[in-house]
Amino acid sequence: MAADTTHTASPGRVDARALEAGLDALETAVVAPRRSAWSTAWSAFWPTALALGVFVAVWQLVYLAGVKPEYALPGPADVATTFVGILQDGTALKASALSLQRGGLGFVVSVVVGVVLGIAMATIPLLRRAIGPMITGLQSLPSIAWVPAAVIWFGLSNTTIFAVVLLGAVPSIVNGLLTGVDQVPPLFLRVGRVLGARGWDRIRFVLLPAALPGFLGGLKQGWAFAWRSLMAAELITNAPRLGTGLGQVLDLGRTLSDMSLVIAAIFLIFAVGIAIELLVFAPLERRVLHARGLTGLAGQ
Repeated sequence: MAADTTHTASPGRVDARALEAGLDALETAVVAPRRSAWSTAWSAFWPTALALGVFVAVWQLVYLAGVKPEYALPGPADVATTFVGILQDGTALKASALSLQRGGLGFVVSVVVGVVLGIAMATIPLLRRAIGPMITGLQSLPSIAWVPAAVIWFGLSNTTIFAVVLLGAVPSIVNGLLTGVDQVPPLFLRVGRVLGARGWDRIRFVLLPAALPGFLGGLKQGWAFAWRSLMAAELITNAPRLGTGLGQVLDLGRTLSDMSLVIAAIFLIFAVGIAIELLVFAPLERRVLHARGLTGLAGQ
């Protein structure tokens, strides 16, 4: 009688093999089907376009219903006419460029100050305990509260505008950096110590790179606060020699009781803020997260 060569694996071996297969499946990279640039752009654009279309339709219905007088709530067509007008005469482009120049410079200086202060607080626990609550309190303070004080200190000048931007953005950047540092695994710091990273080398090559994904959120919030602070400063700090930024265009519409101009200026402020997010921060965040293997398929 021939010997039975079939071996029945024990339950333990079956479980181990199943576990191995499961782990191999987890490690196998899932390759998503490549989509064209047009398809990717369209999939990102159409939900926003649909929401915007619904908003404009509701706005038109409210306008037709006469809920508010026409001078207080113009229709979409009137605002579109005004918007095209400030585009054609160059007002929109010049105001946007001036505000972006101010906002960009103020944000860069805020990042430098915020990173230096954040590193000091992250590496000196006593300093963090001493001024940490003050930084959080400054972050919650409305930016417009600084404008009267800055006007008294610096007069109607660009220094006033930059001071308000810094006071609005720096606390968010500091707290963002501290949040990123708090999320660094202790193992990274121990490995850096074993490899001889001390002092500035430890900060430069271990702490800051490891904290970067969390710090990006602080940078985005810092830009949002810088942009909001800039608009608050431009609304109040209004002088011909300072030029006309988007905040000053908004204030001009208020002065002239031109609600179409007010809404057009609000749209421009909103559009510039969204453009910076989509063109600068979103690609930077995707690149950093992808480099660290943190980009999931759910967000694609």
